[in-house]
Amino acid sequence: MNAVKRFGSAMIVPVLLFAFFGIIVGLATLFKNPNIMGGIAAEGTMWHSIWSIIESGGWTIFDHMELAFVIGLPISLAKKAQARATLAALMIYLVFNNYINTILTLWPETFGVDLSQGVENLTGVKEIAGIATLDTNIIGAIFISAIVIWIHNNFYDTKLPEVLGIFQGVSFVVVIGFFLMIPLAFLVAFIWPYVQTSIASLQEVMLQSGYIGVWIFHFLERILIPTGLHHFIYTPFEFGPAAVNEGLKPLWISELSEYSSSDAPLNELYPYGFLLQGNIKIFSCLGIGIAMYYSTPKENRRKMLALVLPATATAVFAGITEPLEFTFLFIAPYLFVIHALLGATMIMIMNMFGVVGLMGGGLIDIAAINWIPLAASHGGIYITQAVIGFIFTGIYFVTFKYLIEKFDIQLPGRKTDEEAKLFTKKDYLDQKNGEPVIAAESTGNEYEDKALYYLEGLGGSENIKDVTNCATRLRVTVNDPGRVRDNDYFTSGQMAHGIAKSGTSVQVIVGLSVPQVREYFEAMV
Repeated sequence: MNAVKRFGSAMIVPVLLFAFFGIIVGLATLFKNPNIMGGIAAEGTMWHSIWSIIESGGWTIFDHMELAFVIGLPISLAKKAQARATLAALMIYLVFNNYINTILTLWPETFGVDLSQGVENLTGVKEIAGIATLDTNIIGAIFISAIVIWIHNNFYDTKLPEVLGIFQGVSFVVVIGFFLMIPLAFLVAFIWPYVQTSIASLQEVMLQSGYIGVWIFHFLERILIPTGLHHFIYTPFEFGPAAVNEGLKPLWISELSEYSSSDAPLNELYPYGFLLQGNIKIFSCLGIGIAMYYSTPKENRRKMLALVLPATATAVFAGITEPLEFTFLFIAPYLFVIHALLGATMIMIMNMFGVVGLMGGGLIDIAAINWIPLAASHGGIYITQAVIGFIFTGIYFVTFKYLIEKFDIQLPGRKTDEEAKLFTKKDYLDQKNGEPVIAAESTGNEYEDKALYYLEGLGGSENIKDVTNCATRLRVTVNDPGRVRDNDYFTSGQMAHGIAKSGTSVQVIVGLSVPQVREYFEAMV
């Protein structure tokens, strides 16, 4: 299970890039729309041409999603020499697709796919890096990348005879992958058309699931956040074939200009309600944050505001909810269950009233690729969305404030916290040598301070087996979980938002600075 969690968190590396590129395409669609911008946006004008150039850059990651995932996974999952693992993964993935291309070219009748007809005239095939191949989507990319990561982790350090020394390291990884891809390519060429048929059936089931399916999707997406498995809920819909072959995000982005020029109901143009979880990040988290503030004794509200305001703003604007949700998750888990129930219900009701779109991120993301480009033609549905959303903000406020006060939930600000103890690198090295460690002043580098503090709380470098990260969490596998300090240690002085422990797997909820903290942490280990 720990391996599955680490794998899910690794998918965040490429996923984080999609928000920026999506916003660029959304803004380009807006600024190229003559109905909104007037004559300046007419085709042939300099304004239209400039934004066409910018838009073409925005399409880069959507046109090459598979490559983004192939390259992104080794960054988190390779145990050493991540850059070389990334190079090997890319090369072997291209080799794999070249094999598929040749197999289908040589035996089109055997495998039922004739590439000579042209990619544009066939279903289930596409060009990847200029190679006509089967459209295995990100499923194939992730699968091949995972195989390469396994090869890399097990054979990168293999010592070869001196005469073959040139083939050691990353070259040896590529050599193994090169030959392993041959039988795998034959296998995929044979079974993937049947998989595509099954996927088409799944897509039909999801469409027929109606509002109940929308509720289940968003409940699972939220309730699984503490486990790190929520990536496996939304990724097949957002980038994979669970709802449509190309993924809902590329579909929405590609059709955005058509939606903006159509007067037809938006839920008829785009009949999918599976990626609306951003409404939880905006309306639900706003209600929770206000409830946490007003349930705090007046003398402590300034302290609570310092915690709640940035956490709520991060959730609302950036769509990163862990800093807020993990404030109460481990203190009162039932609040998180109620949160998931209410959030899924809110989105289901929105969908019943016709709200659809690509709303997986925060306010900035949602506005750029939904509200702004479509306001002129579909503004009414967004007013409906806001009304329902703010009603649920009120429901959240009343519910959470009542429960926090009724059960005297000891959130920060409702109890006395210890000050965080900061350690310098010298202090840590002294401790490793058996010398006593005394709390010291900050190093002046926030990321290094936190890395030292976390390392101390996790039992020291000798207790660390491996470390990765996702968007907001430092994910560590420890040798002895008994040496890991409790949640209060990590939340003391707002050094972290909390921890999650499951056996030898420990997640430190850091926030958006986790990549920088991880660099210092790894250097210390």
